[in-house]
Amino acid sequence: MLLKRNTLRIAALLCCLVAGSIGQGFAQKVPDFNRFINSQHNWVDSVFQTMSMDEKIGQLIVAAAYTNRGKAHADSIQMLIKDYKIGGLIYFQGGPVRQARLTNQYQKAAKVPLMIAMDLEWGLGMRLDSTINFPYQMALGAITNDKLVEDMGVAIAEQCRRLGIHINFAPVVDVNNNAANPVINYRSFGEDKDNVGRKGIAYMKGMQKTGILATAKHFPGHGDTDTDSHYALPVVQHTRERLDSLELAPFRDMIAAGTGGMMVAHMSIPSLDNTKNLPSTLSKPIVTDLLKNEMGFEGLTFTDAMNMKGVTKFHEPGKADAMALLAGNDVLEFTPDIPKAVKEIKALIDRGELTEAEITKRCKKVLAAKLWFGLDKPADIKAENIIAELNSKEHKALNRKLIAASLTVIQEEQVLPIKQLKGKKFAVVSVGKGDPTAFQKRVKSYVDAAVYNLPNKASNDMISLIEKQLADYDEVIIAVHQQTRRPSNNKVLTKELISFVDRLAARGNATVAYLRNPYTLSQFQNIHTAKAIVLGYADDDDVQDLSAQLIFGALNASGKLPISVNEHFKAGDGIPINALGRLKYVLPIDVGMNVEKLGDIDSLVAEAIREKAIPGAQVLVAKNEQVVYHKAFGYHTFDSTSAVELDDLYDLASVTKISASLLGIMKLYEEGKIDLDAPLSTYVPELRRSNKADLTMREMLTHQARLKAWIPFWQDTKRKSGKFKWYTFKEDSSRRFPYKVADNLYLHRNYANKVFKAIRKAPQGDSTAYVYSDLSFYLYPRIITELSGQDFEKYLKENFYEPMGANTLTYNPLRFHSLEDIVPTEYDSLFRKTLIHGRVHDEGAAMLDGVSGHAGLFGNSADLAKLLQMYLNFGTYGGERYLEKSTFDEFTRCQFCDEGNRRALGFDRPNMVYKEPSNAAESVSQSSFGHTGFTGIFTWMDPEHELLYIFLSNRVYPTRENTKLYKLNTRTKIQQVLYDALEKEQIKAKLH
Repeated sequence: MLLKRNTLRIAALLCCLVAGSIGQGFAQKVPDFNRFINSQHNWVDSVFQTMSMDEKIGQLIVAAAYTNRGKAHADSIQMLIKDYKIGGLIYFQGGPVRQARLTNQYQKAAKVPLMIAMDLEWGLGMRLDSTINFPYQMALGAITNDKLVEDMGVAIAEQCRRLGIHINFAPVVDVNNNAANPVINYRSFGEDKDNVGRKGIAYMKGMQKTGILATAKHFPGHGDTDTDSHYALPVVQHTRERLDSLELAPFRDMIAAGTGGMMVAHMSIPSLDNTKNLPSTLSKPIVTDLLKNEMGFEGLTFTDAMNMKGVTKFHEPGKADAMALLAGNDVLEFTPDIPKAVKEIKALIDRGELTEAEITKRCKKVLAAKLWFGLDKPADIKAENIIAELNSKEHKALNRKLIAASLTVIQEEQVLPIKQLKGKKFAVVSVGKGDPTAFQKRVKSYVDAAVYNLPNKASNDMISLIEKQLADYDEVIIAVHQQTRRPSNNKVLTKELISFVDRLAARGNATVAYLRNPYTLSQFQNIHTAKAIVLGYADDDDVQDLSAQLIFGALNASGKLPISVNEHFKAGDGIPINALGRLKYVLPIDVGMNVEKLGDIDSLVAEAIREKAIPGAQVLVAKNEQVVYHKAFGYHTFDSTSAVELDDLYDLASVTKISASLLGIMKLYEEGKIDLDAPLSTYVPELRRSNKADLTMREMLTHQARLKAWIPFWQDTKRKSGKFKWYTFKEDSSRRFPYKVADNLYLHRNYANKVFKAIRKAPQGDSTAYVYSDLSFYLYPRIITELSGQDFEKYLKENFYEPMGANTLTYNPLRFHSLEDIVPTEYDSLFRKTLIHGRVHDEGAAMLDGVSGHAGLFGNSADLAKLLQMYLNFGTYGGERYLEKSTFDEFTRCQFCDEGNRRALGFDRPNMVYKEPSNAAESVSQSSFGHTGFTGIFTWMDPEHELLYIFLSNRVYPTRENTKLYKLNTRTKIQQVLYDALEKEQIKAKLH
């Protein structure tokens, strides 16, 4: 009675576990599979009593099913279920929604619920569309943290449960020590038996503790073969001693750790059974004597697919299935002729070669397994939302974590990560891909790199041309791509491209990201001479992205090469690399932000575009030095001809103040060359007899120096007739009129002096109350140039922008960028009479040849983020200190709060009391700081939450009278979304 109550409790538990939703994990412990299936259970006995001999045999058969083959195939499977009472199905190619619906249909047709199996070595993506591909096992073999592999086992099991799958024919624990192996290879954890055993156990434990049966394969070891058992019968000539010491070791480890499933391979192994042409699947000495009796395996033993040539070449279908049961296997997988198999099995029983007791024992083990799966109370699989749930944010994040942990640096001459960016010309070459790649795009997030692509069939002329061009670059980064969907060990690169890579490697300035099967490294003669090589093991977008991040110091590297390639690259090679602290690109879940809530950003930007508040935008969000959101929206203009790209440049308007002027002031302040409380005339002697002589930088930077808000300098260049005065502008350039303000409009070389005289003479306000003013920022470039001894722009680039890799931050961008890469601003109908495109929008900055302290800087969101992240880090970025923390403590604090002025030095701060409309979102901390720009720019940094937010737009298109962006309050609404996303995720974490 006690046994019955315990059995019912276990069955109820399993039913609850199966009903659990994906990603939630388990509150209770799943019973040990092997102990469970070898125990007595009332449900098993009651079901068994209703079965005929044919039905008992049927339970030992798993048929192959597809979800991409139409109604005729589905009907044939339904017939097998009804007529032969088969025990289960193994699904192959198809899709998750179709599989869910078909599984429901098949389960309803079954007298005893079906156990559902799949080969999912790297997850559902191995077989099904619209699902996640986790790393191949060779990449997992490179990971030094086995817990991550266990986490993957849990994730795959959660996905299996959601799709009604009970058995995963994984992991592969073959020791692959044969580079020519055509069938295992990248499917193996590698050539080190101990590493293979550890990884296999981790994978298995993750699955089985989540209620999915793991299956170690391919017993007794398919790693050292050069024949594919799908097409022929491999012959393994190793001695028993060799098999014991190597091939069998991981299987022994897996058995000791409690694996519930074992798959037997089709191989001829004379040292274990010298029967000619007998596959191991059909060998009693191998299956029963070795695996079960000697090694003590008590779980379910599955054959490899019984339709493979490794078995059918010498043994007729049907008879081979009967022989497999006679050898000791419990379950026949992919029986090609089920009617004949049942007939041959019954013939064995009739002849007394296979006893009814053996059928009974195996049938009850299968039924007990079904009870462990919770199939005593089967439930329909819900097809609704299944694709979204199978692609959960948690599993995507884990996938990237696994990839990052697998990346392996096998060659490194103290150059990784690439530290020195200043003064270097970079090129990134993708070999084997004709179009720009994810790798190249990510490289360009860190440096301004020239992009070259060589498809696999690139001509010699094309290769020669690119090779010559690459001679002009200091750093060449080469990504070697694969041409097949899976990382085979076939040498598919052309000999011309192989030679090209060899030549580049030998130049001494090449870093290689090798995104292919590492065995194929052996085809190169000189690749080992590259100054650095990073192995990615595969070629999907995530691998490309993370490999580039590693090269530029956003990621650590800890992987170890799991196989030996040649004398240059050996198993166990792997140089640890520490990250520098450059911006890392991650998923929101990695930093505890709710990705669904962040989706509100898309809606808010879409609303702004729909309402014609802006034509387009770039939005970047970083948390904890990690970019979690980076998107481009809309178009350059409302005519929708040029879409905004992430590397397009925007006019940063007044954000120039904190991104240019303030940089120089802070550095010179640190060096003791600027006293914030000294009279302005100390630094600008021309102001000694002016009303501005005694102003201090502290007053000016906080906008309470009684300065006018602005001066429309351009208006003084025109006569009453509307024509320009002769000494201001000309239509053609000359020595006297060298500065181009617009097409057919050139400014007098000395007009800048008039600008400064106008500032000098401008009247002062009567009150020291806060009035936002541009005027002092006109003066700062002159002060910085004088005190530093360097040209203002050159000073900024050499000391800040270039070392950070923020190369798009520049004045007058047309010197370095094409017009197509720059977003236009306003159609100026009063002054320049043209669309402002590629030149500064602000009229005053335009009259200073585009270079001023208050406006004129251009850049994209990625490069601006580097600078602002340095601010958020209080002076450090990418392993370098640019400014001291004490400087930021001074410049970011509220200077005159007691006077009602919220401003810091140069930086804006949130209103002291929140009220609508506000300059920042309600949830920002009082330690936060930032700035906005007239053209629609918004930047903000919150050190309390380590949160960075950048919004770039051209809200002034087509005219500055377009104030809809302010009315919609889009920018601060987006900023509030960031805090809402953060708070909800933190609340969720506390609840769990």
